[in-house]
Amino acid sequence: MSRQLTDEEIERQLADLPLWTREGDTIVATIEAPDFPAAIRIVAEAAEVAEEMNHHPDIDIRWRTTSWLLTTHDAGGLTQLDIEQAHRINEIARRHGVSFGG
Repeated sequence: MSRQLTDEEIERQLADLPLWTREGDTIVATIEAPDFPAAIRIVAEAAEVAEEMNHHPDIDIRWRTTSWLLTTHDAGGLTQLDIEQAHRINEIARRHGVSFGG
């Protein structure tokens, strides 16, 4: 089982994760894809990553907008698995045309 991150560790690592914010024991993001097919491709690729990691996000798809929630249930909060998965989701989204600004 992964170790739960401290508040300081979470805040520091979220600084490198555009679009992700903390909500209690979860991190969440809303990612707007260029179009519906791109949104589905992002979700499909993230599903492959989730299987590889054996760590599965909660995902909601509304047209081209995807909402993501990550937490490590068996650790009772946020772990490094959540942070790593958020980075991988961001990488996938960038490849499919999502702009993070800045």
